[in-house]
Amino acid sequence: MKTFKFPARHGYAVEISPFIPTRLACATSQYYGIAGCGTLLVLEQTETGISLVKSFDWNDGLFDVTWSESNEHILLTGGGDGSLQVWDTANPQPGPLQVLKEHTQEVYSVDWSQTREENLVVSGSWDRTAKVWDLSRGGQSLCTLQGHEGVIYSTVWSPHIPGCFASASGDGTLRVWDVKTGRCRLAIPAHKAEILSCDWCKYDQNVIVTGAVDCSLCVWDLRNVRQPLSRLLGHSYAIRRVKFSPFNQTVLASCSYDFTVRLWDYSRTEQPLLETLEHHSEFVCGLDFNLQIPNQVVDCSWDETGLVT
Repeated sequence: MKTFKFPARHGYAVEISPFIPTRLACATSQYYGIAGCGTLLVLEQTETGISLVKSFDWNDGLFDVTWSESNEHILLTGGGDGSLQVWDTANPQPGPLQVLKEHTQEVYSVDWSQTREENLVVSGSWDRTAKVWDLSRGGQSLCTLQGHEGVIYSTVWSPHIPGCFASASGDGTLRVWDVKTGRCRLAIPAHKAEILSCDWCKYDQNVIVTGAVDCSLCVWDLRNVRQPLSRLLGHSYAIRRVKFSPFNQTVLASCSYDFTVRLWDYSRTEQPLLETLEHHSEFVCGLDFNLQIPNQVVDCSWDETGLVT
């Protein structure tokens, strides 16, 4: 287990590079994201620990981060001022390459499409809209998708279906969108509480997991949404982020306001909880699996630390 620290910053999101398995990025905010600025940390795992490669400051809190799928140096963050910031680790200048400003409230989610010929980004905001961007076409969004009746906390591209993403909202619904038509393909009343996160299974295009304020994770088969495939219970406070394993079809991880990270196998009906990691003293908000190193998980917390396990 390796630890990285970010004094006077509170961790909101962490993501491992799809190009360099030892490199990770962490989006942080001052004052728990309520006020102050934000810092993007780019870090490198070494044999002895984790070292800082570069840091970028923004004048508002940073709530999410995603790596480019086409350029190993490019990252994108979402900020409390409603903007998206494009950063280049190879650029000697301290500021962003580009700032995309259309959302009218906090951008809480950003995700870069894994369909490489698309090179699209999706953002989700507290203004209840999701926007799709092509960064090669300048600073205007391609489309704005409306339909949620609450803030959007999570937007994630399908790893299987081009032009398709899912969103999770404070209105208790999970929605699946088609960018080509600009319409919602499916709306699932997934929880009777705010949904803070969702993620697609990496092996089955029909399976999505949601994590909510009701302390439960629900695994859904989009072909039959009358009830979940599995409902996973064990967290004692809201689930902040969920991620499917890139190595095992039925394994997933969750992090929570109960200060824990938990690993699950939803195919196990008797005891789906595999492991509980209790290393933090505050909300755990960021979580990711390493795409190239089996079973490696990274997290970040409001306690000003992150862990690689």
